[in-house]
Amino acid sequence: QLQASGGGLVQAGGSLRLSCAASGRTSSRYHMGWFRQAPEKVREFVAAINWSSGSTIYTESVKGRFTISRDNANNTMYLQMNSLKPEDTAVYYCAVNRRYFTAVPTSYDYWGQGTQVTVSS
Repeated sequence: QLQASGGGLVQAGGSLRLSCAASGRTSSRYHMGWFRQAPEKVREFVAAINWSSGSTIYTESVKGRFTISRDNANNTMYLQMNSLKPEDTAVYYCAVNRRYFTAVPTSYDYWGQGTQVTVSS
């Protein structure tokens, strides 16, 4: 199971830190990622982290503003979001990929329930 938390309402330019706690079959040996879905839009990739190397990938629009990290010992992943913009408003989901380190959402195996992030202008 994946439990995402940390969302909320913040003004433009502010920061939030999302957390994703993994338990059960979602072990620390899996790649993990963050995705988001705004109203009327398809779910899009935000960032991912490789479980063994710690390598990270980001979508272009969040580079330099968001930082993904994980604590393998505690099976928890984080997304530090700085300099937030109104266009970052979405439901943010965490997900686990057992095999591939990728930005493709359809390849992810397990998904959390999502946490709402709202950025006001």
